[in-house]
Amino acid sequence: MQTLSQVTIASLGQRGEGVAEIDNQRVYVPFSLPGETVEITVEGERGHLLSILEPSPHRIDPFCPHFGVCGGCQLQHLDRPSYDAFKIGLIENALSHAGITTPVGALIDARGAGRRRATLHARKTGAGYMMAKSHDLLDIDRCPILVPALASTPEIARGAYAAIGGDCDVSFTASATGLDVAIRTEKKPRNDRLVTFAQRFALARLVVNGELILQAQQPLIRVGKSMVDLPRASFLQATEAAEEALSTLVVQALAGTKSVADLFCGMGPFALRLAETMKVFAADNDKPAILALEKAVRNTRGLKPVTAMTRDLFRDSMVPVELAPFDGVVFDPPRAGAEAQAHELALSKVKKIVAVSCDPKTFARDAAILIGGGYKLQSVTPVDQFAFSTHVELVGVFAR
Repeated sequence: MQTLSQVTIASLGQRGEGVAEIDNQRVYVPFSLPGETVEITVEGERGHLLSILEPSPHRIDPFCPHFGVCGGCQLQHLDRPSYDAFKIGLIENALSHAGITTPVGALIDARGAGRRRATLHARKTGAGYMMAKSHDLLDIDRCPILVPALASTPEIARGAYAAIGGDCDVSFTASATGLDVAIRTEKKPRNDRLVTFAQRFALARLVVNGELILQAQQPLIRVGKSMVDLPRASFLQATEAAEEALSTLVVQALAGTKSVADLFCGMGPFALRLAETMKVFAADNDKPAILALEKAVRNTRGLKPVTAMTRDLFRDSMVPVELAPFDGVVFDPPRAGAEAQAHELALSKVKKIVAVSCDPKTFARDAAILIGGGYKLQSVTPVDQFAFSTHVELVGVFAR
């Protein structure tokens, strides 16, 4: 049952929602800010913003006409100083809960030209993202947080719906050689219609439900001095600027290192840059990514030796005796973190460790393990590639 209330927002929650208290119960109100007096409807712990009676001085006008309805962004209405403080606070809170007191550095803006990856939903009603806190589709004409090469994604997604003949989710990656598109659908579409669709929009590659339909060009990504084949469904940082910023931090932290292990290396955004000055061992459980890295190494002049291995570091972590040859390690695991590998690193004698993470909580857990093993967390640097969302990337540097 919904009730109508007038409340003052007390704080901003970790999901970017304003938090108010009504009858000693927290109520979460999306798109509101601390200090604002607002009128809302309440259902359980969820509040729906009806009007802002007294706005916050930190409120700014969002640049996207869909903000407040679209579920893709949460923080376009927050001014820059407050926005930076919110993102840094996500990391500070996670570290504090893990008993770690290392100061967090200034937020690096890594939006660059925009996100080079996006997934749109295509339905009978159009193409776009889901509405905030809803399973209903918001039909959009464009998304301003994407790189210019992805400006036509809503039109292409509508074309995918027509070619498929029904609902589908369409993932886009802007590569150096064109658009890489992967479609998921429960339909069984005709390949001839899919080929016509891919040719109509001049796609570099089209994959449907994991099956290659057409590849006019191999999608390529520039990494340092290398051009790397982009494997199907492999990990790629959301923005090119973030990959550059993260890599710069990693390379700087490991400067002077002679031999480094790059764990959870993917297709080599760190390994290829590190190999310009040092010997690299790289490991990841994504075999196509490892093959792409090996090919890039063969085709790039002037690199130090790079050894790459397919290995599941979650189930088969590198142990201290294997880590002994390296005086530096960088690890960049998925959102779940690298708990098992962190325990092995904590037992090792590696002099310098750099942790890259997209989740402050799992980073803090893994950092506490390393600290417990005798490492000092020297610095933490936040990197903002998931702009206007409640996610933040970070780089932590540890030394024995």
